[in-house]
Amino acid sequence: MPWLLIFFLTPIAEMYLLIEVAGYIDAWPTIGLVMLTAVIGVALLKRQGLATLTRGMGKLNEGQVPAREMAEGLLLAVAGALLVTPGFITDVVGFTLLFPPSRIWIAQRMLKRVHIQGFAGPTGFDADPRAGPHDPLREGPRPGAPGATEPGVTIEGEYQQRDP
Repeated sequence: MPWLLIFFLTPIAEMYLLIEVAGYIDAWPTIGLVMLTAVIGVALLKRQGLATLTRGMGKLNEGQVPAREMAEGLLLAVAGALLVTPGFITDVVGFTLLFPPSRIWIAQRMLKRVHIQGFAGPTGFDADPRAGPHDPLREGPRPGAPGATEPGVTIEGEYQQRDP
């Protein structure tokens, strides 16, 4: 219910605030100000998004789950949507999500509510930080991992093709 209320009240509050600001500085400067906040916000979003992506990829390469970076990426996506939406209230919330300390705080609060579980799938990713980086396209499975073989060992087998 509170989300529904926010969904309906936000546009009304945005329109009211835009009309009030336009009454003080005129319509064209208000439109210019809204456009300026969108441009600045998108530029900052690009920078913050690339930094978060780089940190997340670094954690993946170390064999760790990039949970915080994923939560921050979600918050950055929300910030981007809010910053391109015309209005000052959405811009304030969007810039708040772009500000790293507030974004990190919100991401940590989000992560307290979820259970994070790693997996060892076909990519070789493992949630065990001692596993180290692994690139299955270059190295094959880690020694001791399921399906790993000793160098020079040939595994024989048969297969049947199933018709769809």
